[in-house]
Amino acid sequence: MIVVTTENIPGYKVVEVKGPAFGINVRARGIGKDIVASFRSLAGGEIKEYSALLEDSRRQSLDRLIQNATQMGANAVIMLRYDSSTIGQGMSEVMAYGTAVIVEKE
Repeated sequence: MIVVTTENIPGYKVVEVKGPAFGINVRARGIGKDIVASFRSLAGGEIKEYSALLEDSRRQSLDRLIQNATQMGANAVIMLRYDSSTIGQGMSEVMAYGTAVIVEKE
């Protein structure tokens, strides 16, 4: 599956638009990570526990986007974007979305 953040894929043409595709992941922080992160925040700098959590969430959201686009019959996704938000206390949502399309080599 070709996935790009651009409107076009060099060397390919869009022959059919299947529609919007998305992948959503919601994660809760664990109490252990919260405690470690609290201590790290006192010193400043990167909080690696949260960075790893969000990186994993983005990857899983992208995987789910690809799965959704495949189920729609697409062979590519254009205009990939990510969005994130906080849901409740200690929970984060990461969504990957784009347009599922069928492309052919030019």
